[in-house]
Amino acid sequence: MIRKFFEKLTGEQYVPESEDSAIAAAVLMTEIIRADHDVDDTEKDAMRAALKSLIPERDVEALLTEAFDTVDVSNDLQRFTSAIHDQWGPDQKLELLVSLWRIAYADNDLDKYEEHMIRRIADLLYISHSDFIKAKITARDH
Repeated sequence: MIRKFFEKLTGEQYVPESEDSAIAAAVLMTEIIRADHDVDDTEKDAMRAALKSLIPERDVEALLTEAFDTVDVSNDLQRFTSAIHDQWGPDQKLELLVSLWRIAYADNDLDKYEEHMIRRIADLLYISHSDFIKAKITARDH
């Protein structure tokens, strides 16, 4: 209904703006950091390293700040995982999953809420259970 109103008002077809995949990845990482209700500096450092590896062309500190600001006002993982799913290939998604695990392991305390959040993200990204386990083992052993 709102879409039709917008289209009548502007005379243009409404096309929703796609979420920036770099911000989306940073928000997902932030969700892992916040999952156990304890924002730890070692997890933030792991997030910085992951962002540098996954998205080297972007300013890591700006992504980190924007991600924490965005996650405070967002209650929906779907919009972020959709951006990743639409814009990244399978190898990038798997690399993101390994990064999420590394962030969760960074404080040497894998919390059940962190693991649950990573499972939800993997499901939304259509990552198989075997790849989910491989990513966990890769992150743990590294």
